[in-house]
Amino acid sequence: MESGVQDTQLSQKQGAVYLVGAGSGDPELLTLKALRVMQRADVVLYDSLVSEDILDMCALTAEKIFVGKRRANHALPQEGINELLVKHALANKTVVRLKGGDPFIFGRGGEEIQEVVRYGIFFESIPGITAASAAASRAGIPLTHRDHAQSVQFVTACKKLGAPNEDYSELLDSTQTVVFYMGLHRLDEMTKGLIEAGRDGATPFAIISHASLPTQQVLIGTLKDIAEQQASASLPTPALLIMGDVVNLYGEFANYNLASLSQTLEVSCV
Repeated sequence: MESGVQDTQLSQKQGAVYLVGAGSGDPELLTLKALRVMQRADVVLYDSLVSEDILDMCALTAEKIFVGKRRANHALPQEGINELLVKHALANKTVVRLKGGDPFIFGRGGEEIQEVVRYGIFFESIPGITAASAAASRAGIPLTHRDHAQSVQFVTACKKLGAPNEDYSELLDSTQTVVFYMGLHRLDEMTKGLIEAGRDGATPFAIISHASLPTQQVLIGTLKDIAEQQASASLPTPALLIMGDVVNLYGEFANYNLASLSQTLEVSCV
């Protein structure tokens, strides 16, 4: 009975919010379902990490509203984005909230859906390739490997309201790969904090900038020296940080990786 009621409701003309993961920036990594929804959008609220190539794949008639965030530079506060989602959906529009990566991995997707359902608005979340997967795959660094890493953690370098994430004691397992999001600006203090907490300074460490894009760069070092390496190399944001033994496989694969042969900047582990 419940399913029938929902089908009847959804068959009527009404607004809905589609939370769409745009992936890491390469338009060829966009899902077919995401593309289908984007092409019938009335309104698109998009982030700064959504590439122009992907934005151009949205419906030509759609109203496109930039609501991007970068560190200490928000085009619109989160509350304002929530209000826009609700406003346009209640006006019976198909609203696409277009986010870089995956909406539910450090994308505030859960917070936005909480607001949407509070107003009785239907939604659908369409996953995207998160930056960690795109960066690691493109660079040839497997996040898990039976001989090197039995688990992987995705960790944000900053908590709510910009507070630094200093839970280093939870990141000391040498059989685990750790991927840090939004951590490049905190690289020096994070690496020092991890070593002080007990993580071996010789742990392999990678910085991957502009994951999956033609401008992708990879910097390889160790926990102890990666901050010094980055001070010289100056890889730009957005960037992912990968820590763990799997980073050593980059050197083993690099000369045969078609995805990265012409794009990477390599500094070997010492």
